Amino acid sequence: MALAHAHASGMGGMRTSGDLVARMQMSRGMKIKEAKEYVANKLSLSVTEIADPVIMTEVRQDLKLGVISPQAGDALGIEAKCRIAEVLDIDINCVNRFKNKAGI
Repeated sequence: MALAHAHASGMGGMRTSGDLVARMQMSRGMKIKEAKEYVANKLSLSVTEIADPVIMTEVRQDLKLGVISPQAGDALGIEAKCRIAEVLDIDINCVNRFKNKAGI
């Protein structure tokens, strides 16, 4: 887990797609290259583009995946996690618990 975190931090975390890549590494056991390609594919971007903070800020805002400095209308908290789970097609425990409690 420490290695995945180090790589994700090196990609800029939420400033780019580092948190998304780390999720794929931890949830599916993917290697860094495979995880980057998976995230890029799901976002319809290139691997180079998912490391660009300007492009990713726009993509994250458009897809409501959460950003470092949210503005009015941007996704926050569980809303962003729900969208991440949906876009990446993964299970996130807190999202599943939230949906069960909400009866969704």
